[in-house]
Amino acid sequence: MPDNVVSLEADAVLLHRIDTFNRRYGHVIDEDLLEDWPIFFSEDAKYLITTRQNHEANMPVGLIYCENRGMIEDRVSALRIANLYEPHSYRHLIDPPVITARQGNELSAQTSFACFRTVQASAPEIFCTGKYLDRIIDDGQDLQFKERIVVCDSERIDTLIAIPL
Repeated sequence: MPDNVVSLEADAVLLHRIDTFNRRYGHVIDEDLLEDWPIFFSEDAKYLITTRQNHEANMPVGLIYCENRGMIEDRVSALRIANLYEPHSYRHLIDPPVITARQGNELSAQTSFACFRTVQASAPEIFCTGKYLDRIIDDGQDLQFKERIVVCDSERIDTLIAIPL
C-alpha cells in the first residue's frame, strides 16, 4: 500500500476524532452541562471569543477571554452563582474540521459553526456564525484544547455573551 494511502487513513481517523470531540463540546454547552466544559481544555489553555475584525487586526480583544483552565472554571462558577442574564439556550451546528497544521502531538484545526439561541418565550434565532481556530493536544487517546479562539463573523452581537460558544 502506498505511504499516502496510510497517511490518508490516519488523517481520516484523526479528523473523525476531532469531529467527535467538537460535537461533544457543543453538546455539553447545548445541554447546559457547563460544569463539564472545562475538561475540554488543558491546564494552560487559552479560550477567547472575538470578532473577525479584531482577529484580522491581531487585536486580542475578547468578548470572553480566559488564559487558563482555572479562569474557564471560574467562568462556569460565575454563570451559576453570580451572573444575572436572561435564561436562554444554544444549539450548535458544527462542520467537520480541517487540519491546518501538525507538529508532534499538537495540531491546528479550523472548524466553521453556527449557533442558534432560544430565549424561553421567543422563537429561535441565529445568534452567531463563525469559526473555531484550535490548537489541540493529542496524547494518542484523548484530545484537549491548548487554545480555542472563537472568531465571530459579525462584530455586532446583540446581547452579552454569557454562555460560551
